[in-house]
Amino acid sequence: MAKVELKQPIVDEISAQVKDAASVVVVDARGLTVAEDTQLRKQLREAGVSYKVYKNTLMKRAFEGTDFAALDEVLEGPSAIAVSKDDATAPARILAKFAKTASNLEIKAGVVEGTFYDAQGMTAVAAVPSREELLSKLLGSLQSPITNFARVLNQIAEQGGASTEAPAADAATEEPAEAPAEEAPAADAE
Repeated sequence: MAKVELKQPIVDEISAQVKDAASVVVVDARGLTVAEDTQLRKQLREAGVSYKVYKNTLMKRAFEGTDFAALDEVLEGPSAIAVSKDDATAPARILAKFAKTASNLEIKAGVVEGTFYDAQGMTAVAAVPSREELLSKLLGSLQSPITNFARVLNQIAEQGGASTEAPAADAATEEPAEAPAEEAPAADAE
């Protein structure tokens, strides 16, 4: 068997992983301890992110003709990829958070929803909250006015409607001044 025939299934595996991926992040994980690597893989797996080390040449071949071909320039030295099909920011968030405690983990670059980001760009992407967090913030901001209105109505009901009568009484005492009526022309007496 030729070497190409042995490597083709791996290229196909990588291609299948990135086919419908929302994001792919390339990292250099040299120097991580076994315990750190195990913990990182567990966190990524729980978020639905696949993480695997491949040869750079095989990744380059699998990325050909896709948005991920932009990653070819960073595929030097030992590289691993984190691929997410659902949450585009999950790999960057988890890897950036983990890199704070494990100094040996280096984010090289990534492609998020078709856009290439270098290491600094991936740090900015990592700062973006997850979809669930954004939806909960949106829901909270939508519920806030309704909740405040309900509190006001509840306070009015607890006061026995006293606050609704006071403004009506004030309005009755503060009648607006009427503009002087124009005098109607007197009818000619014949």
